[in-house]
Formats: sequence, C-alpha cells, structure tokens
Amino acid sequence: MELVKKHIHMNRRSGSVASQMTLDDDFNVPDTMEDVEQLILERGEIQIESAKNQGEKVEVRGRLDFRVLYRTPGGQVMTLAGNLPFEERVNMPGLLENDHIQAGWELDDLKLGIINSRKLNVKALVTLKLQAETLFDAEAAEDARFDGDVETLKKTIAVAALSARRKDTFRVREVLSLSGNKPDIDTLLWQDIRLRGVNTRPLDGRIRLDGELMVFAIYSGEAGQVPVQCLEETVPFSGEVELEPSVEEMIPFITVRLVHKELEVNPDSDGEMRELSVDAVMELDMRLYEEKELEILNDLYALDRELDLDTGEACFDQIAARNQLKTRLQEKVDLPVGQRILQICHSDGDVKLDEVQIRDGELSMDGVLEVQLLYLTADDSSPVGASTEVLPFHMTAQVPGITEDSVYQMEPGLEQISAVMLGGDSVEIKASVTMDVLVLNQVCGQVILNVREEPLDTERLKQIPGIVGYVVQPGDSLWKIARKFHTSVDAVMADNGLTDPSIQPGDKLIIVKAVGERA
Repeated sequence: MELVKKHIHMNRRSGSVASQMTLDDDFNVPDTMEDVEQLILERGEIQIESAKNQGEKVEVRGRLDFRVLYRTPGGQVMTLAGNLPFEERVNMPGLLENDHIQAGWELDDLKLGIINSRKLNVKALVTLKLQAETLFDAEAAEDARFDGDVETLKKTIAVAALSARRKDTFRVREVLSLSGNKPDIDTLLWQDIRLRGVNTRPLDGRIRLDGELMVFAIYSGEAGQVPVQCLEETVPFSGEVELEPSVEEMIPFITVRLVHKELEVNPDSDGEMRELSVDAVMELDMRLYEEKELEILNDLYALDRELDLDTGEACFDQIAARNQLKTRLQEKVDLPVGQRILQICHSDGDVKLDEVQIRDGELSMDGVLEVQLLYLTADDSSPVGASTEVLPFHMTAQVPGITEDSVYQMEPGLEQISAVMLGGDSVEIKASVTMDVLVLNQVCGQVILNVREEPLDTERLKQIPGIVGYVVQPGDSLWKIARKFHTSVDAVMADNGLTDPSIQPGDKLIIVKAVGERA
C-alpha cells in the first residue's frame, strides 16, 4: 500500500523582536553652505541595507538619512542633508539558519541641535522591528493506492497556502512644469515625495499597482526677487509587476515602500528653470495566499488484512481575517507661534502604531498620526515655520477565533490629510488613516504518516459476532460502527435500506460481519 501525499507551502513566523538603538553624532556644515542661525524643520528616514542571519543574532546595516530646513543669519532659508550609517546586532533566540528575516523600523524621535553655526548634533531613537519567517511544506496523505478491500475515510479542511513570496521594484519618472503664475526656480530649498492611496491587486501572472505620489517643494524665486514659494503636485501612477504564480483569485498582502526619491530642477524648452524631474523607486514585498479545500485521509482499515497506522500532527494556516480598515480624524489645534501666519503651505503625517492587543475575538490597535505642518509667515526674517501635532487613533478588527498564537500582519497608511486655517493661530486638521490587516490562524489535526500491512488477525475476527442488532449511541457514525464490526459503510447502508449515511442516537441497525465473499 502506498500513501499519496500532498505538500502545502506555508510561511510561519518563527520569532519576532523589537530592539531600540540610539544614534548620536555631530555633523559639519559643508563649506558651500551658509551658517546656521535657526532650525525650522527636520525630517529623517531609516534605510535598511541588509539584515543578515547570523545564528541567533541578526546583523542589521543601514543609515539614517536626514534633511533639515534652516535659516541663515541673513534671513535666507536653506536645506542641509546628510546621513548617519549604523550597524546593529540584535539577539533573536531560536533563529534558524534558513529563516527569512523581515526588517522594519520606526523613527521614534529625531532631534537636531546647533552646536555652533558650522556644526549640528544629530540624535535619533530608532526601533528596529525584526521578524523571522520559516518556509516549509506541511505534508498530509490525501489518498492511498492499494490492492484488495480497503475502506477509507477522508475529511476536508480549508487551508491558506503561500503561493508566492517575492520582492520587486517599481519606478516612476515624471516631469512637472510650473504653472504660469509661479516664478522661475532659483534654488530648491526643500523637497519631499510621499505615497498616497496605493492599491495593489493580483492578476494572472502579474500584480497591478496604482496610487499617487505627493510631491512638495519649497524654492526661492529667480534672483531672490520674490518671496519663498511653495509647490505641491500630485503625480498619479499605475503599472504592473510580473509575478508568474499570480492569479486573480489569490489573496494578496503586499507592502509598498519608497526606497528612493529625488527631485531635480531642469530648464524647459525655453531655457528657463521651470521644470522638476521626479524620480521615485518603490519596493514591493509581495505575498500571495491561495485558499484551498484540502481533502486528506482521516482513517482507513482493511477487511482482508490488518493495517497498522502511524499518525502524527500537521498544522495548516487558515485566513481568519483580511480587512482594510479606515478611520477619520478631525481635530483643531493651536500653533505655538509668535508670528502672523499667512498660509499653511504643506501638511503631511506619519502613522505610528503604539499598541496591538488581542481580546474577545478582535484585534485592537492604538496609535498616533504625527502631523507635520509647514507654513509661511509675515516675518521676512523668518518666512517659513513648522509645527508637529499628534493625533491619537483607535481601530479594531473583528477576528473570530483569534488567539495569542495567531499570526497577524498590519500595514498602516495615510490616505489623505488636510490642514485649514480657522483664524489666528488655530488650524483644523482632517485625515484618513488606513490599516491593511491579515490574520492567520493555525489549525492542527491528526494525519496519517505511514501504513504497515500485516496478515488478518483471525483470532480477533472470531470475537466479532457475525450478525448483531445495534442501537446507535451518542457520538456514533456509520464509519465507527462499520469499523468496529468488521464491515463497510456501504454494506451497513445496504443491509438497513439507508440512502443517507446520517444516523441519530437511538436508531436501530442490523450489522452483518464481512467474511468470505462479502469481505
């Protein structure tokens, strides 16, 4: 007898750890830059270059890219950019040699201080979030090849098989032209490119991607004869990334992150500096799951021989929830400024998760939207100002059957944000925070690993009555009764004139042992 086995690809989280590190270094202002009088705005991002598995440690290498908008002693506004490289070893007990490491980060705090007009101090508190994932095949017997009279019982379970796991990149290049009411660009003072409203979906053999790039820049007009200018443009994008195993019915969990963004000033066809070249590269971390109805062997026995079964436990993933949550935030804040604000020229935000809890069949998430506001003032000596406001939020996802052993993945996002002056220093902020949630529950059960055949135990067979009247007991099934009295389900149904295998406690049956030709 030969078992026919089925292999289901699974991706199991084998461990996760969060580790905080502090970056602290001094940074010299380049000779080509003016002296620093006042810091206006600072931004930072972590770029993880590698996360190497080293036994029960992970070596993470990367850098902190920072950018600061500052005012010079002469009242000019300028931008200074730099980076701090880092190398961190994080303990991860139980890490296996072939585990895949997924590295994320959160910039908890970034502070730049002026040491003197030519030197800045950069301090950052960074949380590295590492997850170890093991790719493996869950194995179960789905059928048996045999000669002779063998009874088989099968059961069907729903599983979520990992059909594809890959990283790829998607590039967007676009040229923006200034509107007619904008002056030519003399110096690009500040730039930022953000993702908004990104949607992904699987198609046959590829992944469809669409969304928007929010491009923001501050620049000084030509020859410094005009005030500081703000420019905000939306660049829609769409395209496809090849992924051969993909089919439209699969369930995706795809994260999209900007790993490169650049804004460059170029002359137009008339030679005037009125064009901005946008170059953005996104990294897609793609996982596709396929829900399958898996039919596996639950039990088997023979009427003409003895079968000795080796059983064990197999665990499969099931998708407990696949939700895309959204919550709207609205709050009025007072900006702590001394100058008169002319206009809010830019608003943006970072979504940060503070706490995730599992309770009463739901996944509870608490976090904050950290909003950065950039505004123009009536003070010529300090024309640009900035403020950071924090808006808390709470989300819940209903997940029946979720436990502490469930594996959940969450990807926060910011769909839209706006800031409107209400008068004085008061600003109303409106935002829409999204959360992409995937929860996997593990379902474990007994499976047949191996079968050994032995001659029929005639002594055992003699102990079973040739014919018996039987009253169905609670928990009985036709399979259990037929197995116990050495016959088949089909024979019991035929002997009792049954057309449906369903039975109820108290039902009366005639059971005839299968021997000789009947076996």
